[in-house]
Amino acid sequence: MSNYKKYDEDFKKSLVNLYHGGKTQTSLCKEYGVSFTALSRWVKLYSEVEIEDGPILTARPVKDLQKKNALLEEN
Repeated sequence: MSNYKKYDEDFKKSLVNLYHGGKTQTSLCKEYGVSFTALSRWVKLYSEVEIEDGPILTARPVKDLQKKNALLEEN
C-alpha cells in the first residue's frame, strides 16, 4: 500500500493562503500533517502572479500560456 494521500484543491489553496498570511511552511506541515515537499509544490502552483493588464494568475495558467506560446513559435 502507498502512503500517498490525495488532498483536494481547496485544502491546498487554503494552506497556501495561510502561508502567504505569515505562517511558516514548517509549522503548516506539522499542524496539517503534509510533507514539506508537497507544500512547497503547492505554494509554487497556487501562488498568484499579477501581470501588467491587471489579471492575477496562478502558476498553472502561466504554464499553460507558456506551452501555447512555445507551440505557436514552432509554427
